[in-house]
Amino acid sequence: MARKAEGHRLRLGRHSESNCIYLVTAVCFRRQKVFSNFWLGRSFVHALMAVEDSAATLCYVVMPDHIHWLVQLSELADLSSRVQKVKSLTTKALRGHRVGPVWQRGFHDHALRREEDLKSVARYVVANPLRAGLVTSLRDYPLWDAVWL
Repeated sequence: MARKAEGHRLRLGRHSESNCIYLVTAVCFRRQKVFSNFWLGRSFVHALMAVEDSAATLCYVVMPDHIHWLVQLSELADLSSRVQKVKSLTTKALRGHRVGPVWQRGFHDHALRREEDLKSVARYVVANPLRAGLVTSLRDYPLWDAVWL
């Protein structure tokens, strides 16, 4: 008997705090390399820009089969609704380019503690293409950004 997907468990007990900084990871459906195409990856970046009024992007990286997003929520913003909005906008932008779901259900988040070094976390996020062996220099990877640049 096949096991039921357990992405719904990621939502159990989740709450978000205004002005808090979160590291979010979302994975493409069945780990498909949806964002291998630069222009399809840019659709995620455009979705981030669309929620800037309630979720300030500190840095992000779009990997071929997942994303990492370091985000600070604004007053009264809810993390789950912001991630849902970004995923929805990305999916709508990809209509016509692919058939089927773009994202796996749920997402992983980590609320940064005060003692965590924000720039170190950001460096970790944007260095993902290096660790994955996609490039030997970040200058060669187009789908990342950080506010400190």
